[in-house]
Amino acid sequence: MITVLIVDDHPVVREGMRGMLSRETDLAVVGEAAGGTEAVTVATALRPDVVLMDLRMPDVDGATATERILTACPDTRVVILTTYETHADIVRAVEAGACGYLLKGSSRAELAAAVRAAARGETVLTPSISARLHHRRQHPRVALSAREVEVLGHVAHGLTNADIGRLLHISETTVKTHLQRAFTKLDVSDRTAAVTAALAQGLLAAP
Repeated sequence: MITVLIVDDHPVVREGMRGMLSRETDLAVVGEAAGGTEAVTVATALRPDVVLMDLRMPDVDGATATERILTACPDTRVVILTTYETHADIVRAVEAGACGYLLKGSSRAELAAAVRAAARGETVLTPSISARLHHRRQHPRVALSAREVEVLGHVAHGLTNADIGRLLHISETTVKTHLQRAFTKLDVSDRTAAVTAALAQGLLAAP
């Protein structure tokens, strides 16, 4: 029997997933949690085989909860089940240690198959997510410095170099230097292209 913990801040979603999985004779939902903090506590106590984890919750988000659960329960497998599939969300989930990423529109058969595959130690990804990760492997994420990301973030919000310099207490020349380095790393030639590329790679949150 494969034991499952369901984590989602919406009761109706938890109830729906429990109902779907209850029809499977080899799967048993042993617990539920309404948030990331509770998920870590319950997972540590129950040590389920698989955790179905919502990504965005009001207290501790799914990626952070995943990291904490896997630290406390290294044999547990975490599958993210969410409505979001942006590049940044996917990367965060995978880097947190999740073994799978499914959308909430998945069918009962897909959900059950994913739980079984996760329990076997396999990676579980919907086709659209798999394609995004393949693209990321083909086009590795650029490593920008924290200051370069900070400067680009302000550019994304429409600030001029002079504005950014005053805000960060650095000279306008230094701002230009950070931008030029970011341009080189991102292989672009202007501010708009740099922001677009950084957003596409999940280096910046959408303004």
